[in-house]
Amino acid sequence: MRSMARLSAIAGVLLAAPIPANAASLNTMNEVGAALQACWTPPADSGNASVTLSFSFKRDGTLIGPPKPTAIKVSGDDKARQAYVDAATAALRNCLPLSFSPALAQGIAGNVFTLQFNSPKQ
Repeated sequence: MRSMARLSAIAGVLLAAPIPANAASLNTMNEVGAALQACWTPPADSGNASVTLSFSFKRDGTLIGPPKPTAIKVSGDDKARQAYVDAATAALRNCLPLSFSPALAQGIAGNVFTLQFNSPKQ
């Protein structure tokens, strides 16, 4: 009975802990970009659209504040543009936290990065 309680406590801790989107440490910004793009699924019927998001990381692989759209190229009305921006923002957030190598974590914090999300996925 005691071991069952201990197992339940360990399982609870494991379920509550955030799981990195990519278990291997990322060493370069190219690897970071590839990891984030792997999480991207363009909205259906979005044609030849794109949005560029601007954001900054903390050393722990999470974001400093919300990402901001800096360029939006989406055909359609405001609702279509907002849906595309929301999909890109969700892809970014759902991919976090990333696991940075110690060297990358030292230099990444607070710098502003941009990433373009394209449709169709390129």
